[in-house]
Amino acid sequence: MSPPPFHLGWFYSKGFGPKAWKHGWAGPRAAVARFTRPDTAVDLARAMERAGFDYFMIEDSSNVPYTYQGSHNAYLQHSVDTPKLDPMVLAPFIAQATEKLGVVVTCSTTEYHPFMLARAMNALDHTTDGRIGWNVVTGSNDGGAQNYGRDRQYPHDERYDMADEFLEVAHGLWRSWDEDAVVLDLEKGVFADGDKVHALHHEGTYFRSRGPLSAPRSPQGAPVICQAGGSGRGRAFASRWAETIICAARGVDAMKAYREDVRAQAAAAGRDPDGIKVLFLISPIVDETIEAAQERRKARWDFAESEVEFGLAALSRGSGIDFAQFALDEPLPALTSNGHQSSVAQMEGKVLRDVLRYQRHLECVPLTGTAQSVAAEMREVMAEVGGDGFLLNESYFSRRYVTEICDGLVPELQRLGLTRTEYEFDTFRENLLAF
Repeated sequence: MSPPPFHLGWFYSKGFGPKAWKHGWAGPRAAVARFTRPDTAVDLARAMERAGFDYFMIEDSSNVPYTYQGSHNAYLQHSVDTPKLDPMVLAPFIAQATEKLGVVVTCSTTEYHPFMLARAMNALDHTTDGRIGWNVVTGSNDGGAQNYGRDRQYPHDERYDMADEFLEVAHGLWRSWDEDAVVLDLEKGVFADGDKVHALHHEGTYFRSRGPLSAPRSPQGAPVICQAGGSGRGRAFASRWAETIICAARGVDAMKAYREDVRAQAAAAGRDPDGIKVLFLISPIVDETIEAAQERRKARWDFAESEVEFGLAALSRGSGIDFAQFALDEPLPALTSNGHQSSVAQMEGKVLRDVLRYQRHLECVPLTGTAQSVAAEMREVMAEVGGDGFLLNESYFSRRYVTEICDGLVPELQRLGLTRTEYEFDTFRENLLAF
């Protein structure tokens, strides 16, 4: 009996910014310098749609970091999480170049007002014919808060309290127009029925909004909600709101435990757990032979180990802790973070150099080999975990890699009946729930 199919997405890490420029894999310097153009993302999106991926998720953060050594110099020298252009601008280019692929945009609940975000997502969902998603983040680095007029980020758990209220307001606004509110009756001269458009009158702890939204309900009604809650509070938030979750748990046992936890919490909250698709981060290396793929895996590790300052700066940004203060070859002390708490919790007691090697590759399981061997391993992993799919996460992005995955690995997955060969529906949510 064939195992059930699973979903595929692509995590466009480092957002709308330069890709793999140090590796020489991204092409000549002139091509790399065009990172401000949508070309690379559009080419990837077309390949993904050809391969039947569910969605393209654009990561983002809105500051030039300075956590490492109290300076932005290392971040700019090595292009660590900067520069990044606004993904809201990139999304329409991707949508215009595709027909079925979901497009997920990252936006922070501490950097938008609910009405502004709800209005923008409504417009994107209309213009994409129902293919938009929102990756909900709460902000983690104090530099981002300072760009929006605050000294520091709200405390970790409070950010999720704030995000809960944000989602309540946003969904209230998206529902403020009934599905049949637009009448378009030329004979009677009625565009919309006012009795079917409702003010919200929200007065909460963090937000106020009268409503209604200033445009009719969009094709999906609301964007597909994506989230990456790793901490206890983050998982509770994801279990309440998310329709697809980004998971970075390491190893099959941790992957299975994470999925079971969020499904149980969702059920306890009155949701259907099958309405949540947990996608696990992977960065498979696929080549013509297993040996060639292993050599590339080793080269990837060697590069990560040689770029110590890059790694330290990245750890510092995500955690809000300046890792310049710690010795590379000694165990880390107990750490307190207002940033990515689940990541920081995994570092305590570990030697910093080992943490750098480990954290540079956010993959739940390492997959290395031929298209046939990697596809078989993906089938085994998904059978053990129980579902729901994988999210490709390749920091060292190149067009060669896209071809190896979309035209090499995915056809093998399709041959095994593990991923779709065609889209069944027109909207992102319908395709996400198809299996």
